[in-house]
Amino acid sequence: MTGAGNAAVTSGRRELKYKRALLKLSGEQLAGGNGFGIEPAVVERLAEEIESLVEAGVSLGVVIGGGNIVRGVQASARGMDRVSADHMGMLATVINALALQDSLEHRKVETRVLTAVRMEQVAEPYIRRRAIRHLEKGRVVIFAGGTGNPYFSTDSAAVLRGLEIDADVIIKATKVDGVFTADPETDPSAEFIPRISLSDVIARNLRVMDVAAISLCRDNGIPIIVLGLDGEGTVEQALCGESVGTLVHP
Repeated sequence: MTGAGNAAVTSGRRELKYKRALLKLSGEQLAGGNGFGIEPAVVERLAEEIESLVEAGVSLGVVIGGGNIVRGVQASARGMDRVSADHMGMLATVINALALQDSLEHRKVETRVLTAVRMEQVAEPYIRRRAIRHLEKGRVVIFAGGTGNPYFSTDSAAVLRGLEIDADVIIKATKVDGVFTADPETDPSAEFIPRISLSDVIARNLRVMDVAAISLCRDNGIPIIVLGLDGEGTVEQALCGESVGTLVHP
């Protein structure tokens, strides 16, 4: 895996272990406690976290899901054609990406939205070299539209984009503090796992990301850090190599 390098880099505040990262956010996070739609206060908090990462010297790509608006798999289960449902989900990710871009730009953070579904009036089409050039100029790049294909989750899109931009690590932000043996929100006996291999995640069928995404990481040797966003600065701590969340290693 080539990339921005795993050697520690001085961030100005602390040293970064991972210089370039792909941050995966779920659409549900943008809804806050509402369960649907976009909660401006939540978007503002996410923008503040991302601004802090940029100030620390992180080269950052972001992928956002669309589950706060429409989730293709659920719509398909209710009788909608799967391809049409997934296309609706892709468009939902564009809405979320534009909301995050707006909040970042209010903070004077240079941001570009690149989408796998062409819509030049609202966002740039995804081109790998263009994305890398934006990152080299210090811009946050938000990847929308998933992979541009049905039947692929935004988890798979996050890993794919992470590999394409030569990211050193994938950061998966969740509602919980990392990987557990079961869902801690429904099973009080669930145990926290601080470190686990990608192969063990697949073998134990742990819900870190979908199997296609985990397999991509394993085959290309890129780690995943799973963490919660409840604490301020948790992503920066993880990128500096501190013990935050769960490290899912190759």
